[in-house]
Amino acid sequence: MGNLNEKLKLARVRTGLTLPQVSERTGIGVSSLSEFENGKRDPKISQLRKLATTYHRPISFFIDEQPIVEESVLWRAKPETGFEQIERRFLELCHRYSRLESLLDDRIETNLPIQSGTSENYNYARAEALAKEVRNHLQLGDYPGNSLQRVLEEQYGVKVYFRDFLPSGAALSSKDSFGYAIILNPDSKRWRRNFDLAHELFHLLTWDVFRHDPGETSNMAGEWEEKWAQCFAANILMPEVVLKGVIERQRKGKDLTVAMLTDIARLFDVSIDALVWRIHIVYSWGQERTEYSGELIEKAKKAEARLGQRRLDTRPPDWPERYKELAIRALNEGLISVGRFAEYLEISRYEAQKYIEQSEDFSDEEIRFSPA
Repeated sequence: MGNLNEKLKLARVRTGLTLPQVSERTGIGVSSLSEFENGKRDPKISQLRKLATTYHRPISFFIDEQPIVEESVLWRAKPETGFEQIERRFLELCHRYSRLESLLDDRIETNLPIQSGTSENYNYARAEALAKEVRNHLQLGDYPGNSLQRVLEEQYGVKVYFRDFLPSGAALSSKDSFGYAIILNPDSKRWRRNFDLAHELFHLLTWDVFRHDPGETSNMAGEWEEKWAQCFAANILMPEVVLKGVIERQRKGKDLTVAMLTDIARLFDVSIDALVWRIHIVYSWGQERTEYSGELIEKAKKAEARLGQRRLDTRPPDWPERYKELAIRALNEGLISVGRFAEYLEISRYEAQKYIEQSEDFSDEEIRFSPA
């Protein structure tokens, strides 16, 4: 198996586990694990499967005679500990999604306006221009917050996951052989998730501008890159011309009220915070009005609660809709086993069998469609 021992050690280290921790999870003795990593002997296939599961890797990673190439992951608010396993879990989900696409020959071309060049002289103007280009390219309309996620997933093949193993406010993105992927915190409000999604989209589009070492993992974006990502997100979700038009229509020559702000925030499906700071920029409020902006945010939040105008929030599903449909199709077409289907959706074999029984109620003989 070639450099199996090197791959076993790398997989363990990149998952942030010690030999005793791996032993506890797999039932394989510490001395045996040490011998595997030192190349003194190879694990049995049954042992290798346990290790692959523990390390969130496909067994092919260890068996195939391929050089070791590690994917890069970009963090926001990376936790101090445990981040290695979160990274591996994220990448495992991405590769599962990609394998389903390959099995069904149903991969969506990621035809996004990917940026190239270097980060030298990057500035806010470039971030704003990119937001305009993306908004037009994706045909998001005047209120992009309402459709951004669906368009990215269904038309451009971006894999968007929501997983509750993330710390509050965290997000990850990655770009590799599986395509483009983002994972967000489902505990955030929908309008906050919209902004986080746009923020991470900037990182994917400018990945090659700010990142040049494909083997470097656990990257953290620099301070200015984060500011430009915020600028991009604000511009793509709240286009200046549209936002000004809505504000002028609401105020009708009068001062903005907190009630108006809550209505506008709902229209663009963004948070009160994001809206006020966007207005701060669009109307060129200077540094002297920064404190005023903060006060306005607090007043709007209180008014929103007092007036009973809290927006209805929806928690995202555990799995991307397209991912789930691909898994069901692969199962129905006999491309994956019931056990693998259960593994992909992280359900029991009994629950997986229910999918088969339900699908058998609809035969291909019942409806046939031939386009003219």
